[in-house]
Amino acid sequence: MTSPSTNIQTNILAKITTRKRQLVDEAKALYPTALLEKSLHFTAPTVSMQHYLLRPDKCGIIAEIKRESPSLGPIIPYLSVEKVSIGYMQAGASALSVLTDKPFFGGGNQDLITARRFNLCPILRKEFIIDEYQILEARSIGADTILLIAAILTKQEVKSFAGLAKSLGLDVLLEVHRKEELDHWTPEIGLVGVNNRDLVSFGLDVQTSHNLYKALPTEVVKVSESGLKDPETVALLYQTGYRGFLIGERFLTTADPAEACSKFIKQLKPLIAT
Repeated sequence: MTSPSTNIQTNILAKITTRKRQLVDEAKALYPTALLEKSLHFTAPTVSMQHYLLRPDKCGIIAEIKRESPSLGPIIPYLSVEKVSIGYMQAGASALSVLTDKPFFGGGNQDLITARRFNLCPILRKEFIIDEYQILEARSIGADTILLIAAILTKQEVKSFAGLAKSLGLDVLLEVHRKEELDHWTPEIGLVGVNNRDLVSFGLDVQTSHNLYKALPTEVVKVSESGLKDPETVALLYQTGYRGFLIGERFLTTADPAEACSKFIKQLKPLIAT
């Protein structure tokens, strides 16, 4: 017999996207597109995540800021975005990822706005994007990169959303978990991320990144996401060819996320030195 918790897990992606559509409709009513376009961030220069992940003085860590998750529940509800984001960058992270989903991850647009205020690095808006409005919103709050999740979008939606993002000066990270989802990729997309976590079952296996690597487009910057617990795991992925490594829970579940990030990077650098 399937347990109630299993039912919740297998339906979580559908629940998130359904709730997201409701929230986007509410946001459109409160903050029309014309209002978003008046934001100071809307026309400000963006910072290329593609470039930063390839910088020789960095090691590709995309340090994530989130308060909770469906798999862990509350992680760090009273997180100081200012303190943690600055600490991550001082530790040597290449970029930031900020969860802006409220119902399932406890975040919000203000978290990204705060991270932008105190940091000049590339910032990924980690969000379940299902509407063009959210891309304009991402630009208005200071994001440099948006996430498009292949599992919740059609191929045509990905192409349309990626084109809009590019016209606004935003990088696009396409997230996949299965080989079939790679047919969503279009040349407008410069970053492809392999999520080692299955967003339907929430199962986690870092081998997913290794298995999919050869199928990824050669011209993109490859990113591995989720389950990256130690420098040795990241070093193996680096040797495979990945240049971006999205890490959140590994740092956020410690007493000092910035210090945990710093130690991780110090241990990683000699492992990937060429």
